[in-house]
Amino acid sequence: MALATASKVKPKVEAEQARVFTWEGMDKRGARVKGEMRAANINTVRADLRRQGVNPTRVKMKPKPLFSAKKKITSADLSIFTRQLATMMAAGVPLVQAFDIVGRGHDNPAMQDMILAIKQDIEGGTAMALALGKYPLHFDDLVCNLVAAGEQAGVLDVLLDKIATYKEKTESIKGKIKKALFYPAAVIVVAVIVTVVILLFVIPQFKELFSSFGADLPAFTLMVIGLSDILRDWWWAFFLGVGAVVYSTGYTYKRSRKLREGVDRMSLKIPIIGVILNKAALARFARTLSTMFAAGVPLVDALQSVSGATGNIVYQDAILKMREEVATGQSLQLAMRQRDLFPHMVIQMTAIGEESGALDDMLAKVADFYEEQVDNAVDSLSSLLEPMIMVVIGGLVGSLVVAMYLPIFKLAAVV
Repeated sequence: MALATASKVKPKVEAEQARVFTWEGMDKRGARVKGEMRAANINTVRADLRRQGVNPTRVKMKPKPLFSAKKKITSADLSIFTRQLATMMAAGVPLVQAFDIVGRGHDNPAMQDMILAIKQDIEGGTAMALALGKYPLHFDDLVCNLVAAGEQAGVLDVLLDKIATYKEKTESIKGKIKKALFYPAAVIVVAVIVTVVILLFVIPQFKELFSSFGADLPAFTLMVIGLSDILRDWWWAFFLGVGAVVYSTGYTYKRSRKLREGVDRMSLKIPIIGVILNKAALARFARTLSTMFAAGVPLVDALQSVSGATGNIVYQDAILKMREEVATGQSLQLAMRQRDLFPHMVIQMTAIGEESGALDDMLAKVADFYEEQVDNAVDSLSSLLEPMIMVVIGGLVGSLVVAMYLPIFKLAAVV
């Protein structure tokens, strides 16, 4: 079932986007009916209506609202779509009908447009893998390869189930990583906002109070008051500077591979967080390779797709080098040994899988193990960070309070 051609699904033509049309017409009983329909063009709408026994008298494109924000297609949308499609295929629903049901029932208009456009391509005789490949931002080589393998082997329902399971596992890992990073980031942002509010509105009130003392203020208090004065006079420059730094960093990060590589390499070395990111990358590597190898995709072709699924450039580069070595006849476990990224257990499980001919099963067990490890690590991290964050916030806000009350304590001591 090794399908070398499965990895060649890379069409470059963009599919015609489905649009919303309003229509009016007469049904078989002569009654006037009207409604809306998503299709690629007016001719398609007319043909669909005639098949339904409606004689269309008026069909026009529905105008878009003046102020409308179109929702983006998320990875969660794709995961749900894949599971729904796999379930319908397993239940014996024809492929075109399954696309129609899933597409028309989706909540996200952008997702509806894409699914129905893919359905139009499939109705026209295009292979599903080629139709999906017209949307590379949403369906990567891995998905297209697996779908192509399923179509050629006649087990599309089985492969769709594997894709759905893979995407659900991947989404679960992403959710755990976000859970680990969101809480401390949110608390830090709140702490910064609270500090800025105190410096802008609270400290000036104390400054007016201290001006009537007629005594020298402690150095720490003077420093905080000076910081407050600077922020009040230059608050616009502060926020403009923060915005510029955030924007320029994001802009450069997207376009500079060296910066992304540096950030990814550094993130793997962060205490506690780096451990979670390493385990997550290993889980993705094992899960993706297991899924593709079980589908009959050749190992060399599978590694090409696996490299981009790990979510880290350091792992991506290592896997691409492994692919080159495997292509020359070297075993996968030996190529892994020459990298410092893979733990001994992963290498041993891979070696056992290669020797026994059950590489996909062994890698699936590795993925299960590391996914559980990520889950436990995230829970432990949350428990560990809570007291540490409270200490940081307490120290930050407490230092401002102490700075304001030091002159009062000094005055009381003098009295």
